[in-house]
Amino acid sequence: MRASWVAVTAFVLLLSGCGYNTLQSADEQTKSAWSEVLNQYQRRADLVPNLVETVKAFATQEREVFTRVTEARARVGSIQATPELIDNPEAFAKFQAAQGELAGALSRLLVVAENYPQLKSDANFRDLQAQLEGTENRIAVARNRYIKAVQDYNVTVRSFPSNLTAMAFGYKTKANFSVENEREISKAPKVDFGKK
Repeated sequence: MRASWVAVTAFVLLLSGCGYNTLQSADEQTKSAWSEVLNQYQRRADLVPNLVETVKAFATQEREVFTRVTEARARVGSIQATPELIDNPEAFAKFQAAQGELAGALSRLLVVAENYPQLKSDANFRDLQAQLEGTENRIAVARNRYIKAVQDYNVTVRSFPSNLTAMAFGYKTKANFSVENEREISKAPKVDFGKK
């Protein structure tokens, strides 16, 4: 009887150091952080139609910009943003590309708005622009939290002895946000103070 008690105690102590609970906690953290990223992206997507309609009222000749924004929003909406997305590097890259495309299209829309002083003075436009700017900041914060959660999770999955537990239960590292033009932004900018 005493031997079985010792065996059970040893087994419990062994399990407590295997990292299973840490893996569970880290996995839930990444899912929670990812949900917040999606929440903020959805907030941005919800602002787009109102912003486009407001700008359209003032800048009817800018059809191409409106079309690009609408198409980019449609591509974002066509991607099923499920929690499993973060476990699929290809789907994650498509999602990230679609969000980048929407951000670029929105930037072009706001540049168009700069050409219309009466639009910039419109209270509805200013409110939507402020909401969009706030949402972009929230996206940045949510992405940073997700990046940190994925980093912690991936360290747990790859560290000994929890890596053995991760292998046994099928936990793999998760994809993280990346920069598409990493090579370009790593180059120092060229500054020329020469005369023109």
